[in-house]
Amino acid sequence: MGTPTPPPPVKLIAGLIFSDPEVLAQARETLAQQYGPVEEESHILPFDFTRYYTLEMGPHLQRQYVSFEQLIACEALPPIKLFTNALEATLADPDGRRRVNLDPGYLSLDLLVLATTKNPGHRPYLGQGIYAELTYRFVQGSFRPLEWTYPDYRLQTSVEFFNRVRQRYREQIKALKALRPPGG
Repeated sequence: MGTPTPPPPVKLIAGLIFSDPEVLAQARETLAQQYGPVEEESHILPFDFTRYYTLEMGPHLQRQYVSFEQLIACEALPPIKLFTNALEATLADPDGRRRVNLDPGYLSLDLLVLATTKNPGHRPYLGQGIYAELTYRFVQGSFRPLEWTYPDYRLQTSVEFFNRVRQRYREQIKALKALRPPGG
């Protein structure tokens, strides 16, 4: 019989889709106030993989990924997604249309998981109306997309960004283990 043990803390990440750089700055500032400083940020890339967000958010959308310095518990993901949903509503235009899309998730040594409110059938339920979207597995020295991974996460630049974040996370976990007392 196995003994239940909690997993190590994980690295909080977020994907942001936006068109107005000022709204991006507001979203990032609020996220940093809530979850601590941004540690890594990707380049800003055009987001033209789908028209799903265009009707609500307008044309010329862009994408950026960020990771946060502080580690979190895996089970913190549903409340974080609820917070980012509320932040999207706060930053919406006067007609209620979103001006930023926030996709929080976490990265471990083995995988990258995003939080979503949508359940197309392959997503495990996490609680509080939130589901897990397994986006990458770490195989043979790199994160690898899965058959349902979103097109923007499939880009080599995206994979490389998250591999860099994983390396930093690995260093953090190693440092945490070194701080633990022997046998503890």
